[in-house]
Amino acid sequence: MLDTLLIKTRKFIPSSIFKMGNPIYHWSLAFLAAVTYRFPSKKIKVIAVTGTKGKSSTVEIINAFLEEAGYKTAISNTIRFKIGDASSENLYKMSMPGRFFMQRFLRKAVKAKCDYAIIEMTSQGAITFRHLFIDLDVFVFTNISPEHIEAHGSYENYIHAKLTLARCISTSKKKNSTLIVNGDDKESNKFLKFDADQKKTYSVSSVEPYDIKRHGLTFTLNGKTVHSHLSGLFNLYNILAAITAAKSQNVTDKIIVDALDKFAGIPGRVQRIEAGQDFSVIVDYAHTPDSLEKLYQVFQSSRNICILGGTGGGRDTWKRAEMGRIADEYCDEIILTNEDPYDEDPKSIVDDVAKGIPYAPTIIMDRRLAIREGIKRANTGDAVIITGKGTDPYIMGPEGSKIPWSDAKVSREELERMIAAKSSKKTTSEKTDDDEI
Repeated sequence: MLDTLLIKTRKFIPSSIFKMGNPIYHWSLAFLAAVTYRFPSKKIKVIAVTGTKGKSSTVEIINAFLEEAGYKTAISNTIRFKIGDASSENLYKMSMPGRFFMQRFLRKAVKAKCDYAIIEMTSQGAITFRHLFIDLDVFVFTNISPEHIEAHGSYENYIHAKLTLARCISTSKKKNSTLIVNGDDKESNKFLKFDADQKKTYSVSSVEPYDIKRHGLTFTLNGKTVHSHLSGLFNLYNILAAITAAKSQNVTDKIIVDALDKFAGIPGRVQRIEAGQDFSVIVDYAHTPDSLEKLYQVFQSSRNICILGGTGGGRDTWKRAEMGRIADEYCDEIILTNEDPYDEDPKSIVDDVAKGIPYAPTIIMDRRLAIREGIKRANTGDAVIITGKGTDPYIMGPEGSKIPWSDAKVSREELERMIAAKSSKKTTSEKTDDDEI
């Protein structure tokens, strides 16, 4: 096939020449993918979500609202791919897969007679034109903060990539196109400059009074108090983005309230792992200083044992010491561990994080053993907070190697192991007492 030929040909082109022709190469693949699958976005309503944080969560919440309203939906995000009732885990380590994948996904959604496709769009996707030839009905911007700086070259380039995605709503040929922007974000005006039939902003000030609790939150929607099982101010923002998107599609307040009441949570996002223990175990994707701090703020009332790494090797080295500093501010005990070293020495990554901590933290490079130690240290009412991977299915090693992984699965296994050991010890103790009698 022509797409395979183009990809194979790339290997034989000198990198200096290829760099010059990069835009043509990526545009050609994007156009070829759209032609191959007959421009499927024209046949389905498409909602795109971008931002530094909250993309996957916002996609999932929008999906919950639309499904509650009776629509058949498709989802593409960091967590999973879903078409109708069929859902599969995203194993690509990419929030927005390649051009042919995206167009094929949209064609499958059309074939399945889905009403909506809700997709996560990323700055990395913008660089390789994965967003091209996808006509949007709704574009949602959640927030922006420094991220992928080394990949983009600067914060300004990173913003530019996000704005490139926003331009999709201006060029969309769909009727009633809608641009939705977080009005509280410092870069909101840059996104609001794009044309759309409707422009909407959201702000936490519009839902005051609100109350952020450890096990949920409440806010005011048109004079009525609404409850969500999700925790954290960041999740309130995600909910507001999703509400604004849903209401732009004429979803009623009652449907939104009913959907929120049923919506228990999102895998890998403040995910609580329960095995009958008397302390909290939390798995979360937080991998930036800002997201890490916002997560820790949810658990300020508990004694926190924090297990973290330094995010992916070979990238964003600037934030490692800062993440260590934030962990020191909010955590009572810190365990540093391996995350996704890629081709970098994993110990050097952890050492960079440790530079932000004014004392020598515990370092356990084996991630399972680090989680085991965190659970072992926990007492009644404590919180063991495991960050950095969320639902990531692999630990990425040198030369593209992958170790299958799940923070949630490993945490549950270690909890069950601890509980079984305690039960066995108790049984042994009771038998010894009986023997003495």
